[in-house]
This record gives sequence, C-alpha cells and structure tokens, in this order.
Amino acid sequence: MPAVPPQSGPTAPRGATPPPDATPERRTAWAEGVDRLRTAATTEPGRLRIIGAVLALLVVAFGTVTAWQMTERSAAADDVLHSSQPLSASAADIYRSLADANTAASSGFLAGGQETKASRDRYELDIRTAAAKLITAANSSDPGSPSAKTITELNKLLPEYKGLIERARANNRQGFPLGGAYLRYANEKMQQEMLPKAQDLYQRENQRLNADYADAKPYPWAAIALGVLALGGLVWAQRRNYRRTNRVLNQGMLAASAASAVVLLWLVVGHSVARAGLNESYDHGVRSLNVLHDARIASLKARGNENLTLVSRGAVTKTLADKTTVDQYDYDFGEDMKSLTKNLAAAADLSDDQAGAQPVKAATGNMKVWKLRHKAASKANEDGEYQDALELVIGGDPKNPPTGECFDGVDKNLALALTHEESEFKQAAGDGLDAMTGLPVGAAILAVLAAAGALLGIGRRLSEYR
Repeated sequence: MPAVPPQSGPTAPRGATPPPDATPERRTAWAEGVDRLRTAATTEPGRLRIIGAVLALLVVAFGTVTAWQMTERSAAADDVLHSSQPLSASAADIYRSLADANTAASSGFLAGGQETKASRDRYELDIRTAAAKLITAANSSDPGSPSAKTITELNKLLPEYKGLIERARANNRQGFPLGGAYLRYANEKMQQEMLPKAQDLYQRENQRLNADYADAKPYPWAAIALGVLALGGLVWAQRRNYRRTNRVLNQGMLAASAASAVVLLWLVVGHSVARAGLNESYDHGVRSLNVLHDARIASLKARGNENLTLVSRGAVTKTLADKTTVDQYDYDFGEDMKSLTKNLAAAADLSDDQAGAQPVKAATGNMKVWKLRHKAASKANEDGEYQDALELVIGGDPKNPPTGECFDGVDKNLALALTHEESEFKQAAGDGLDAMTGLPVGAAILAVLAAAGALLGIGRRLSEYR
C-alpha cells in the first residue's frame, strides 16, 4: 500500500478572510503611571518616596496658604491704621469744618458791623480746612466712585456758599435787611445740600473702615487646618519609621516637625494677638471716635440754629403734628441738643480711663449750663427784648455770660477727648499690625525648610536600601 502523505488541519473555505494577528492593547501614559505607582507602593522604597512627596506637598501648601492669608490680613490691618480710619476722620473733619464755618458766619452776622477778627479768622480757617480735607479725600478716593462724585459736588458748592456769606456780610454792614435773607439762603444751602453730602461721605468712609476690619480680623482657618494636617503627617511618618527601624529620631523629619510647629504656633498666637489689638482699637477707639464726632457735629448745628433764631426773628416757622407753629431754628436747636445729650452719654459709657472720661464730663457740664442760658435768651427774645437776648447769645453784658462760652467749652473738651481716643486707636491698631509683622515671609521660609527637612529625612532612609 502506498504511504499516505501527512494531512494539514482543516483549511478555511475558499473566499474566507483570515483572522487578524493578535496585537497587545495600547495603554495611556496615565494608566502606565498608575501601574508603576501601584507597583512601587508594594516596596518599602516606593512607599518612602510617596510619603516624602506627600509630606513635602503638605508642608509647602501650609506655608503658601499661611503666607497668602496673613498677607491679606496684614494689608487690611495696615489699611485700618493708615488709610480707612484717617480718611474717616478726614470726612468727619470736613463735616465739622463746614458746620463750624456756618456757625462762625452766623455769629459774625449777629455782631453786625462790629464782627470780631477772631470770628472772621475762625470762619476763614474752617473754609480752608474743609477745602484742604476735600483735596486729601479726592486723592484717596477711587476715580468714578460715589465718594469721588460727592467730593466733586462739595468742591462745587463750597465757593457758592462762600459767595452767599460775603453778600450777607456786605448787606449787613450797610444795615440792609437783605443781608439776613442771604444768610438764611446760605444756611439752607449748607444744611440741605452740603452737610448731607458731607455726612454721606463720612458714612461711606466708615463703611470702608468696617470692611477693612472685617478683612483683618477673621482667623485663617484654612492655614490652621493645613498646619495641623502637615504636623500630624510628620508625626505619623516618624512613628512609622520608629516601628519599622526602632530608631527614635530622624534628624530631617525632626527638623521638619519643629519648623512646622513653629509656623503653626506663630500663626495662632500672632493672629490672636493681632485680633485682640484690632478689637481693642475698634471698641475703645473707633466707637468712641464715632460718638464724639457725632456729639461735636450736634453741638455745632445747635449753635448755628441758636444764632439763626435771632437772625430770622421768627421769619421761618414750622408746624408740628399737633398743629402748633414754632420757630424752625429754635425747634432744630432743641433736636440738636437732644442728639448732643445722647452722644455725650454714650461717650461717657465708652470712656475706659480718666484721661478720656474727664473732657467728656466737662463737656456735659458745659452743655447743661448752655441749656439754662439758652432758656433765658429764648425768654428774652419771646418777650421782645431782642438786645438782651442777643447779649445772652453772643456776649456784651459782663454780668450775664453768653451761651457762646458754653458752646466753646463743649467744642474744646470734645476736641480733647477726640485727641485722646485717636491716640488710643493708633496704639491698639499699631500693636495689632505689629503682631503680624514678618509672619507671611517667615511662614514661607520655614515651610520651605520644613519641606527640605522632610525630603532629607526620607532620603536618609532610602539610602539604606542602596
């Protein structure tokens, strides 16, 4: 029998497509990286490298966030001390200068042709002060802001007001009744246009001051949380190292832990001290300054209305809710005195030492005497004894001291109280700002050193596997 040749396997049907060659599936770089990391994590050197990278990242993040948050808070505290509070005080000075100029003008008008040089100089000084403060506020305000618009409007109204006062004086010296009309018109422009705008500017600057306080005082919780996390990670890594090698200390890790602990302690203590200083500067500085400014403004407005009561001689009246008709300026005087009484009482409550309480107490005493003398002047005016009323308001009779002395006493003592509270504010706010000095830069440097220490400590362990 002939031999049978070897047979091949089953052949594919004619026309069928042969199967494609099996090729390995292509993988992304990310997947390969994850596999390598997973493989490395199964070995001790790989674990050490991962631990070192995580610790360095945590410490650097801690330093970065600390430097960022403390830079913001330090800048806000600096604005409180050197920008927003001085601007708030300048806005209050603008209001005070305008109100005092109006008061000095009405006092000079009552003196007629015998206006004193002191009264004239006081008016001119107030006008110059208001103009200078407006320039300072304009330089510090943002272009196009509501404050800048208000300042522009006040700069426009100031020469208009001064022109009306000069016309009132010129007519008054010649004995023309038109002088009183010009003075009332100037007072109306001051009371209804200029002082409300100055008040608006003052309130805006106070809001800006409060916003700076709100930015400076909150605790940097993000930085504190990262600091605790970084320090906890370093302690855990050292404990792990001790359990695996029975070595108590790793110099690099110990240095990293010490640097992180210093930054965390500096952060918590430094900001707590700064916060305490800022709180004190607000509670015993800004709040007192606000009520003292309000009290001084109320006294100025009261004095101006007292003078205008005699200037108008009942020409301007007001009808109350009970249909009673009263003199407009005398009614406003009473309202201003109520505001003065309220603010002096608040200032006395906020005074925390004798140096601040004494001038407030003296101003309160002057105010009480002022009320009594004003009552006598009002009675004389109502009885038709105009000259007697005039002497009781601006002076002239040595036996009857005028109300002007009481007003001057209130204004002088309030100025002393403001100077004292301003000093206390600067001291407390300066202490708060000093507590944050160097913290952003110091935190960044120590964080870099801590990261380097952690990496060196891990590197020391890795060298044992080579």
